[in-house]
Order: sequence, then structure tokens, then C-alpha cells
Amino acid sequence: MEGIDHLADERNKAEFDVDEMKIVWAGSRHAFEVSDRIARLVATDPVFEKSDRARLSRKELFKSTLKKCAHAWKRIIELRLTEEEAGRLRFFVDQPAFVDLHWGMFVPAIKGQGTEEQQQKWLSLANKMQIIGCYAQTELGHGSNVQGLETTATFDPKTDEFVIHSPTQTSSKWWPGGLGKVSTHAVVYARLITDGKDYGVHGFIVQLRSLEDHSPLPNIIVGDIGTKMGNGAYNSMDNGFLMFDQVRIPRDQMLMRLARVTREGKYVPSDVPKQLMYGTMVYVRQTIVADASNALSRAVCIATRYSAVRRQFGARNGGIETQVIDYKTQQNRLFPLLASAYAFRFVGEWLKWLYTDVTARLQASDFSTLPEAHACTAGLKSLTTTATADGIEECRKLCGGHGYLWCSGLPELFAVYVPACTYEGDNIVLQLQVARFLMKTVSQLGSGKAPVGTTAYMARAQHLLQCRSGVQKAEDWLNPAAVVEAFEARALRMAVACAKNLSKFENQEQGFSELLAELVEAAIAHCQLIVISKFIAKLEQDIGGKGVKKQLNNLCYIYALHILHKHLGDFLSTNSITPKQASLANDQLRSLYSQVRPNAVALVDAFNYTDHYLNSVLGRYDGNVYPKLFEEAWKDPLNDSVVPDGYQEYIRPLIKQQLRTARL
Repeated sequence: MEGIDHLADERNKAEFDVDEMKIVWAGSRHAFEVSDRIARLVATDPVFEKSDRARLSRKELFKSTLKKCAHAWKRIIELRLTEEEAGRLRFFVDQPAFVDLHWGMFVPAIKGQGTEEQQQKWLSLANKMQIIGCYAQTELGHGSNVQGLETTATFDPKTDEFVIHSPTQTSSKWWPGGLGKVSTHAVVYARLITDGKDYGVHGFIVQLRSLEDHSPLPNIIVGDIGTKMGNGAYNSMDNGFLMFDQVRIPRDQMLMRLARVTREGKYVPSDVPKQLMYGTMVYVRQTIVADASNALSRAVCIATRYSAVRRQFGARNGGIETQVIDYKTQQNRLFPLLASAYAFRFVGEWLKWLYTDVTARLQASDFSTLPEAHACTAGLKSLTTTATADGIEECRKLCGGHGYLWCSGLPELFAVYVPACTYEGDNIVLQLQVARFLMKTVSQLGSGKAPVGTTAYMARAQHLLQCRSGVQKAEDWLNPAAVVEAFEARALRMAVACAKNLSKFENQEQGFSELLAELVEAAIAHCQLIVISKFIAKLEQDIGGKGVKKQLNNLCYIYALHILHKHLGDFLSTNSITPKQASLANDQLRSLYSQVRPNAVALVDAFNYTDHYLNSVLGRYDGNVYPKLFEEAWKDPLNDSVVPDGYQEYIRPLIKQQLRTARL
């Protein structure tokens, strides 16, 4: 059985060039080549072995994480990897660790909020990992409400120092990754108080541990917050708590790009516009959307391959049973997730462009597109992470009972991924930010101020409020203009309906409070339109041969029409389409599933994930699932002995009825 490709027949059905699709997925030939080379480097290095994670104790898991991080850094230095290559290496090592926060939050915070002098001092150390940093913002009592943070940084003009203090239990920092056991430094967010006045939350670089023996510095209480959901999973990360008892730091450790405090204690905002902070936010959210695409594609790869391997029912006259992937119920659940993985990939690419555009505009002091960029990235972070978390769980269910096994790769993937719905902004809170922006945009429609970016369609409000879909037959749902117009009409009409309902309230905030659920739905409609528009825009580019384009076209309309089906109530209640047109959309959707079916395995092969990265018996490239499930079962410590520990004490007395009868 070893060496046989059990999915070869599936791969031979493909109607497109898989190697071409791999380049489209990666974004460019260069990106594909870097990714492919680094993935294989990690997969062949025994130090990066991870198949035993579920069987390790928390301490063993954490120590193995430290070993992998140290080894990864050693390889980065030895091989003189570029920043891009080093990032891919950390990605394929695939174990949440302190380095994620060091490179992903600590370093960008100093780049974004530190003066040139501060960057020179701190980044020279951080980039060589001579200090290890984390991002200490969230507190026990406050997460989404950053303005409610309680930690204080009070300036003492006598000593030219800030006094960092945790005045209450709820002010303790709680959750920062890397804080619990590893970080030597943190960017700590605290309320800046000088001359008796509170100037709100600012960032401060604070050393937490000795660089000699790693012990916490005086008056600092720090530790790990405890075991989190799942086996392995995010338990390799030392999420921590942190309390300060009047800890003093030099004044110049306040990040002073946007504001500074003078030697005399005067608070001076800098000439640098505060809007520059948005650039970092767009960058972080763009990486989260890219991560959503990675996680969902990984789950879909496992579920698709296993659905092609697994056979159940349908055998006639002693013939073979039907592949699970051939059942329409399986396709109806699986193929929209496959389409979503590609859709999120392409909207993530567009967000990279948006980040570049926003950065260039900020440098030119053009802030006109910032509110829209902020709302758009908030909404897409929320939409993609929610859909991905739900999608991973759906993939587990699509794999039947075996999907519940740790070795399927899906339970751990879900446990690792699901916090993304909360960190960097709770998903419902973020959609409400989008809703506020949409309400403001709707209120300005008659003022002559044209909506920009992803809200540009609202400028055609008069048409979109009155238009009727021209779809007359199922194939009309493959017309990009017809699809986009239906989604634009739905999004605009929902936003306008919310605005009308809000206007009935004397107190706008009370109205907003009452209409929260409807506002979230309107925001989601807007964000789904963005994803569909960017997918269609991708199809208009020169992206590989005819076969590749056809498959992407099919996936694009599966994504759009499945959302239409799922949110049919919105489309019908806003009169964006008729019930007959909804029925035609379902007919077209079934046809698209049939067209994707022979290409499904090849479409997930295009993700180019190694078996090491997938870490799934069910998602193996060769489809040799059943023998490998047995191999994994035998590795479990319970199978170290035939007769279990505890037999003599508990099982034997039970079956021999030698237990003493208790007197009631």
C-alpha cells in the first residue's frame, strides 16, 4: 500500500493545469517557489516533527516549542534567509509561539509608534532577538474597549520617570502571547497621567525580565494564564498575566512618535498625524484575512481528500460503494467552503494592495480614504474569521466520526484558529464599527460628498433602490453584472432601511442600541459584496490558462450563489430578487457543483501543502488513510500495555463482583 497514490484517479480527472493554479494561489511564481522550497525544508527536518503534540504534557509541549523556535532561528541565520523566507519558515513550522507576537506585534508597534531614535535603539536589539517582546494591551477587565484600560503610567518630574502601576485586579494584563514565560520586554498600553491630567492610552516599552537569569524584575508579577482549549493547539503559547506595583521606567521609553512628554512633564502632541496608526491596523488585519484563507484551505484540503477516499452506501450487486464526495449533500456543504478559501485568498491579496495604497496616501497627508479603509478592514477581518472558524468545524463534521480524532488534524486546527474571532477586535464589535460607517455614508448621500472605495456603489443609490434583477434563466446568474447588482441592491437597501429606522429615534445612540442585530446584518451584507467584487475583479486579470480561469470562475459563482441561498431572506425581503430568480440561482448552483466535482482534489492540491504541514491522516496526499489510522492508534500510550493500569484495583473486582456493598 505504501507508495501507491490512492487519489491518482481523482487527479487524472482534472480539467486544468494544477501547477498553474499553484502559482495563482501563491500570488506569483516567486512566492510559489519560496513557499515550496521552505515547506520542504521544514518537512524534512526532524526537529520540526509535530505528530506527537497531543500526547505531550503542557510542560513538554512548551519546551518542545522553545526548541523549535531556537532551531528555526538557527536555520534562518545559517541559511541567511530573507525576511520573506523567514516568515514562511515560521508559518510552516506551524506551532503557535512567542515569536509570532515578537515579529507580528512587538516589532510593528515600535516601527509604527516609535521615533526614529527609539526605532534605532530597540529594533536593532529586537531584530537580532537579543530582546524578545510582546504586546501587552488587553487586561483582565477590558479587551475590545481599549479606552477603558486601567493600567496607569504617571510621570514623575522629580526623577524624569514614568511610574507604571496596576491599580486593580482587573487592570492586570491578561492574554498577551509570549508574556507568560518568555518575553523580556513588552509594549505596555497604559493611561498616561502627567500634572494630574489623564491623556488616555499610550504605549510604553517596559523591561519585564532580567537579561542575565530571566527572573522577573522587582515589583513585577508575571505568569502564564493556564491551559486553553484543545490538545496541543494554542497551549504551545505562553499567554500571560502581568501586574505592576509602581514600576519605574525612563521617560524616553514612552513611544513618542505621536506624542511626547517633556522633561518638565508637559504633554506635547507631535506633528505626525494620529491617522498614521491606521496604517499598522490595516497591515495587521490584512495578515489576519490571509491567515483565514490559510486555515480554511487547510481544513478544506483534508475534508476534500477524505471525501474522495471514503465510500459509503450505494453498492449494487456486490459492487463498490459510492464515494462520499459524489453525494450532493456533501458537495453542498464542502464546495462553498472550497470556494470561500479561494475568495478569502483573493480579497487578502487586495488588502495587501490597500495597505500599500493607504501607506502612500498617509505619507502624502491624504486621509480621505482612511475611514473607509478602517471600516472595510474591520469588516473583512470579522467576516473571514467567523466563516473560517465555522468552516473548519463543518469540515470536521464532513469527515464523519474519524474527523473527531486528533490525528485527523481538524480538532487541533479548530482549537488553534477559533481565537481569531476574538483577538484584534471581537467580530460583532467590528461589524458594528462597519455599521456606524455605513450609517454615516448613507446620511451623506444627498450632500454631494461621493462615497469612496468599497462604498462607491452607494453613489448609485437612486438606481439601486429601484432596480429589479433582469435574471430570466439559470445561466444569467453567471453574468458578473447581474450578480454584483443583486448584492449591491441588497446591501444598500439593508443599510438604508437601518438608517430609516434609526431616524425614528430621538436619541441616536439609543436607536443604535435597539437596532444592533439589524445593523450587524447590514454590515455583513456590505462585506460579502466586497469579497464577491474582488473575486470577480481577479477573474478579469490575466491569471493562467483557460482551464484555470474556468475553475476560478466556477468557484466565484459558487461562493456568490451559496451566500445568496444562505441569506435568501435578505434578498427577498429587500426585493433585490424574486422567488423565481432565487430558484434559478439554486439550479445554477447545482450545475456548478457538478462542474467542480471532477476538479475538487486537484483544486486542493493547488494549495501545495505538505503532509507535514497538514498533519492529518485523513488529508494525506496519497489517500492511504485506513492503515495510517491504525498506525496512529497503536502510538497512543494506552496501547503500551495490553492490560490497562488499574485492572487489578478496579476492573477485576468489578467483574468478579468482589466490591464491598455499601450500607445505605
